[in-house]
Amino acid sequence: MKISPLDNLVLMGDIRQSLLPRDVLSAAKELLYHLDIYICNMVQSGRQPPQVDSKTLELIEEFILHAPKDRNTPGRRMSALQELQLLEIMCSCFQEQSRDTVRQLMFSALFSLQGNQADESRMALLGKLVSMAVAVGRIPILECTATWLQRTHRVFCVRLAQVLVDDYCSMVPGSVPTLQNIHSTSPRFCCQFITAVTTLYDLTSEELTPPIELLQMIASWIQDDPRLVLITFLNSPLSGSQPISSLDVTPLGGLVRWCVKAPLAFRRDKKVALSSGSTENHQDAGLLFSALHLSVLQVFMLLPNILNEKGLFGRLALLQLESLAALTSDLSRLLDQADKHTHTSSEDMHTLSQLTLDRLAQALQVAMANRALLCSREDLRAICSRLPHNNLLQLVLSGPVMYYNNIHTPPLAFSPHAAHSPIAAHPAHPAHTPLATHAAPHPQYPGQPFMTGMPFPFRPSH
Repeated sequence: MKISPLDNLVLMGDIRQSLLPRDVLSAAKELLYHLDIYICNMVQSGRQPPQVDSKTLELIEEFILHAPKDRNTPGRRMSALQELQLLEIMCSCFQEQSRDTVRQLMFSALFSLQGNQADESRMALLGKLVSMAVAVGRIPILECTATWLQRTHRVFCVRLAQVLVDDYCSMVPGSVPTLQNIHSTSPRFCCQFITAVTTLYDLTSEELTPPIELLQMIASWIQDDPRLVLITFLNSPLSGSQPISSLDVTPLGGLVRWCVKAPLAFRRDKKVALSSGSTENHQDAGLLFSALHLSVLQVFMLLPNILNEKGLFGRLALLQLESLAALTSDLSRLLDQADKHTHTSSEDMHTLSQLTLDRLAQALQVAMANRALLCSREDLRAICSRLPHNNLLQLVLSGPVMYYNNIHTPPLAFSPHAAHSPIAAHPAHPAHTPLATHAAPHPQYPGQPFMTGMPFPFRPSH
């Protein structure tokens, strides 16, 4: 017999009296069972929008999150074993529910933040549940978590990311492959996870520098599938601008920040590495950031076709000018501090500074050429005005945007220090005539003219 929404609500309201005599685990299990039935009936009734009522949310807070009903009632607590059993029950519950709409509504009822004291319990339980889902491969929970990460304030998103980094990159040696292997089974979760960790680790301090294991994992993910960082963008309806409190729609801004700041950030920590007698991690990180930088540039070069398909070419900036302004401000501060580092020679520091600025110039050039960044040259000159001189950056700030027609092997041989620069802006060296073989645009990119003589430098850090 079909249950009406009103009967459904009454049914959930009557459950509390039957839950009170039960032990904490039994009560939580019983409530999850009834919550599943309640949401299934709500979806079946066609109620729009399908929304869990406040009384049901109160039951969740009382019997699953164990928030006290009132100040005079002490909250019930689970033992560690009971909590583990509850997590296993929740994993099975989401795994066995075949309808994604029901799963998403149930996950939202359990873990959408309400702005009350129960939110701390929500976050604690969510971190343990997602960590377990990674460990045992519960893809429905990871998919629901990806949606949660899209809709939740970034402060809480980075808290969840920190839990996973601690669990899989710090606390348990050898557990990184468990997290790494999910990229093929839940790419949506991986994309949101990358966005969250690039928001968390901004390289402003040693504590906010990504662990080498995390960096290696993300670099390998993007090398294997550059489109991974665009999954959220490709699968989400975009209506206007993103809420200012949410994570970015792609991790591109955070990845650019990582790659550009890395030479200076890791050189800042080199003294610690030297004192401990090991620079292996530092060297590994340099190579990983170099590879990651190349992968990010290749992602930018995938965008014209993708944006054209969505009708957004020239209309949507996936790299925000405000994010770049914050980055250049950080770079200015880091470069000012670089001269004070006595453990690094001035020649080495100059090399690292130029590498940092080269990477910034490359990112700006390729992002603008592929319309991931929509701004004027005047805007760029304004945000870069406090940075030291760099040949390539100067060319990007003053010259035309260059387009490339080869996304697989971007030209990487140009050096701003070459004796014969191919840039037309140099008065002593007129522009070269394009070769005949390059005169016609590549058929895959009919709208992009090809211009020779503007490759960008790419140098691994040392």
